[in-house]
Amino acid sequence: MTKRLTTKHKIDRRIGENLWGRTKSPVNRSKPGPGQHGARRKNKLSDFGVQLQAKQKLKGYYGNITERQFRGIYAEANRRKGDTGENLIGLLESRLDALVYRAKFAPTVFAARQIISHGHLTVNGRKANVASMRLRVGDKIELTQKAREMALIIASMQSNERDVPDYVEVDEGKGVATYLRVPKILDVPYPVQMNPNLIVEFYSR
Repeated sequence: MTKRLTTKHKIDRRIGENLWGRTKSPVNRSKPGPGQHGARRKNKLSDFGVQLQAKQKLKGYYGNITERQFRGIYAEANRRKGDTGENLIGLLESRLDALVYRAKFAPTVFAARQIISHGHLTVNGRKANVASMRLRVGDKIELTQKAREMALIIASMQSNERDVPDYVEVDEGKGVATYLRVPKILDVPYPVQMNPNLIVEFYSR
């Protein structure tokens, strides 16, 4: 088992939810939390604990983003006009690794990050290898010919585990995905409930 896979499963177990809706999640098999005394860790959370868990859940979902990165994204969302929670989701969904995952070019956001770092795609015809790159509406990502022949990517695109959301347009034959619009939280196909407003409360303390 790779370190990435172990990390992903630890996030699921720590939060106690099948964060990505995958059939292999350990939460599907075992309800207790990690560790010898995991079954007893069911104490009611304080308001702070609820807010912290909401933040950790959203951070984990997008590939366990570092606290520094996440705080920076929140600060940008807070500076923008409109609802901060909605802005936060829009910024997270505008990341390159998120779009690769949404387009089903990768089975997980962790795999999406690896595909990007290995130089297997372009953005608007230019090579891109930074997973956190922020996309704009209308931007196109395209898999290289080599990437389109990779078993991992082919299996992901053919998988029925999840669907491509309507704010992303995919041409599977060409390996091209277009970012059509910035989504609202209700547009994003989260397998579990996300509460960005609790995150706003957390950082507003």
